[in-house]
Amino acid sequence: MESFRDIGARLSNWNRWGPDDERGTVNFITPEKLVSAARLVRTGKVFDLGIPFSANGPQPGGLRVNPVHLMRETGENQDFPGGFRFADDYVFMPLQSASQWDALAHVFYDGKLYNGYPSALVDSYGAAKLSIDKQGKGIAGRGVLLDVARVKGVDHLQAGEVITPIDLDQAMREHGVQVGSGDILLVRTGWRNVFTSTGDPRAFMNGEPGVGLGCCEWLHDREIAAIACDNWAVEVLPSETDDALPVHCVLIRDLGMTLGEILDFEELSGDCAEDGVYEFFLTAPPIKFAKAVGSPINPLAIK
Repeated sequence: MESFRDIGARLSNWNRWGPDDERGTVNFITPEKLVSAARLVRTGKVFDLGIPFSANGPQPGGLRVNPVHLMRETGENQDFPGGFRFADDYVFMPLQSASQWDALAHVFYDGKLYNGYPSALVDSYGAAKLSIDKQGKGIAGRGVLLDVARVKGVDHLQAGEVITPIDLDQAMREHGVQVGSGDILLVRTGWRNVFTSTGDPRAFMNGEPGVGLGCCEWLHDREIAAIACDNWAVEVLPSETDDALPVHCVLIRDLGMTLGEILDFEELSGDCAEDGVYEFFLTAPPIKFAKAVGSPINPLAIK
C-alpha cells in the first residue's frame, strides 16, 4: 500500500489558494455553490445531526471527558427589586467531546501544518494559524448523505471495516445522487448505534468502521469541501497501516480538509430512504473559539 506521506504529497493542496490560506477545501464552497445549495430547501424539514452535549456522552475519560455542566446561579437566595430572579451556568468540556469540527491545526506531521505552516505555531497558548475561528463564516452548502450502512443492509458496519471508493460509488448509484465540487459529504457507518444501543462509551471508542486511505484521492478528485461521519474519527480504526491516524494526516495536513466527527444521521437517513432525496442544505458553523483546534457544532440538514 502507498504510504500516507506519498499519498499526501501527491494530493497536496498547499498553495492552491495562496500561501496565506487558512481555510483549505472549504474554499470550494463558492458564492455560486452556496446559492445553488439554498435552492435545495423545498419542504422545510429540518434534521438535527448533533448529539447531546451531556455528562452521559460517548467519552470514556482519559484523553477527553464528557461535558461538565455547572449551575452558577439558580435564583436561590437572590433579592432583586420587583421579584426578578435569574439562572446562570457554566460548561467545562474538551472542544471535541461531542459533535465537532477538527480545525486544520488539529493534526500535523514532520514539523508542518497544512499549507506549509510550521507546527511550532501550535503551542500551549493555542494555534496561531489554522485555528477553528478561521472557519467563522460557517461551513454551509450542499450536503450529501452516502448511507454506506444501509447500502450494505446492516445496522452498523463493524470496527475495522474499511469504507473504500467502491463503497462510496455504489452508494451514489443506489441513492441516485452525485457528489461534486464544494459539497459537504456525510458518510453514515451506523456506528452511532453502537453507543445508543449499549450506552457504553468504551464499546463506541474501541475501534470503528470508517473511510480508508483509498478514499483520500476520491475526496480530492471530487473537490469535497468537508467530510463528516457518525463515528468518532472519520477513518477506520484499527488503521490499515501501523501509522497513527493516517487518513487524518492526509486529509487535514495535506488536503486542508475539515473533518466532522460524532454526528447522528439516524433520523436523516430514514427520511432519505423514504423520499429518495439524499441531498439537502447543510449548515454547521463552528463556534469562534480563538486559537482553538476544534469546535462543538449543532449541524442542521434542511430539505
